[in-house]
Amino acid sequence: MSENILSIFMIVTCLAIIIQAGILAALFFTVKKTTARVEEVATKAIPLMETARTVLEDSAPKLKEITTNLVEATGTLKGQVNRMDATVNDLLDRTRLQVIRVDELVGRTLDHVEETTDLVQAAVVSPVKQISGIIQGLSVGIGAFLSRKPTRRNEMVVEDEELFI
Repeated sequence: MSENILSIFMIVTCLAIIIQAGILAALFFTVKKTTARVEEVATKAIPLMETARTVLEDSAPKLKEITTNLVEATGTLKGQVNRMDATVNDLLDRTRLQVIRVDELVGRTLDHVEETTDLVQAAVVSPVKQISGIIQGLSVGIGAFLSRKPTRRNEMVVEDEELFI
């Protein structure tokens, strides 16, 4: 029995070694095929990688210059916008000041026109009315003197006497 077990054990061990050898052979052929493919890809990719590296090396200074110019342009634009904002604010302040001045000027002008109108009325219109009244009085007096008709006053006295009777 121990010989049988030993034989079985030897057979199983031999089978395991043969299976391992088959697996290793399959692994060897697979690695060999993969290596061939990798070498083929590497032979095609290496020139592309070299070209890409050359392009990057050539464009790196240009990209740095473009970035620098963009930063400078942004700074300049920001400064211009700030100056324009200050100019617009100054213009608005000046416009507000001028509007206030014009409003005050119009207000003063209207006050002066009103005062002038009052003065003209007091200095010219009132005396003209008085002179007109005096001229009318003289005209009626001269007319009454020249025509010698009964005056309205005498007529009124007669009418008043008739009412009292």
